[in-house]
Amino acid sequence: MSWRGGTRRSWARIPATIVVLMVVGSSSACSTRATEWDDSRYEIASGGSEGVYFAYGSELADELSASLGVDMVAEESAGSVDNLLRVSTGDAVLGFAQGDAAADAVAGAGAFDRPLPVRVVVRADSEIDELGDLSGMTVSLGAENSGVHVIAARALDAAAVDITSISDPELGLRESIGALERSEIDGFFWVGGIPTPGIAELAMTTPVRLVPIDQTWVNAINARYSDAYRPSDFPVGLYGLDESQPTMAVPNYLVTASDTPDAVVRDVLAGLFGARTRIAQDVPAAALLDRRQAIFTGPVELHPGAIEYYRDQRD
Repeated sequence: MSWRGGTRRSWARIPATIVVLMVVGSSSACSTRATEWDDSRYEIASGGSEGVYFAYGSELADELSASLGVDMVAEESAGSVDNLLRVSTGDAVLGFAQGDAAADAVAGAGAFDRPLPVRVVVRADSEIDELGDLSGMTVSLGAENSGVHVIAARALDAAAVDITSISDPELGLRESIGALERSEIDGFFWVGGIPTPGIAELAMTTPVRLVPIDQTWVNAINARYSDAYRPSDFPVGLYGLDESQPTMAVPNYLVTASDTPDAVVRDVLAGLFGARTRIAQDVPAAALLDRRQAIFTGPVELHPGAIEYYRDQRD
C-alpha cells in the first residue's frame, strides 16, 4: 500500500493529524469506497482490551470491514502515546489518542521529547482521600507509553507529590484491576470514557472509591502544559458512588498520518458518523460524537480529507 510504505518517521515529527475528536467510533454502509484502499490488513491502535478505546475501535473496525469490504482490525496497545507512535510509523492507519498526548506529539514535547475523564481508583476501605496521600504508596500510573502515564505524572506534579516516592508497577488497565482486587497495589490511574467496562465490573465485586482531582490542580496543569484539560465531575451512581466527585477531563481524538489519502479519511468519517447510533448501543461513548464539535481539534490540525468531509456535510 503506497501511502503506508514510505520512510519511517521520527516520533518527534509525528505527522498524525486529527481526523475526529471526542471518543470516536463507528462506521456505516458506503455504496462505494475510495480506490486508494487495497487488500492490505489495516489496524486501528485501540489501547487495552478493558478500556473504551478498544471497545470503540473494535466496533469501528467491524463496521468499516463490512461497509467498505476491507480487512480492518482493532489492535491492543499501551495507550495514547503508543497509538500515536504506531500511526506515525505506518503500523496503524488509525489510532485513538488523548488531546494532551496528541498536542505533545505535534509539538515534539513531553513524552515526545525528540524534534488521553481521569480516575484515581482505590479500594473503598483505603485511607487514601486525596492525591497527596499517594506519596509512599504503590500506585500504577499506567502502562509505559500510555496517555494515562502522561496525565498521572502531571496530576501528581500539580499536587506536589514527588513521583519518585511512588512505587509504580506500570500496569495497564486489566492488570491494574487484578492487582487492586488482590490488594497488591493501593490504587491506579485511568483515563477513558464513562463507564469504563473493566472498572464497572470491578466495582461489582470490590467496593471502590474515586480520589477527587480539584479544579485548582486542573488549573495548575493547564498553566504548565498544553491547556488541554478542563474540570469535570463523576456523576452519582457511577461505580457505586453515593456523591459526585470532581476530576479533570481531556478530549479524545481519532488520528491518522498526514499522508493518508483524503478519500480514505472521508470514507472513515462517513462510516464513523453513519453508524454512531448503532455503535452507541454497545459503546455509550459513541452517543457523544457530534459533527459540529468534531472540528475543534487545536492545536492539532484537521486532516485535509476531514476538512473536505465536514465542509460537504455543512453545505
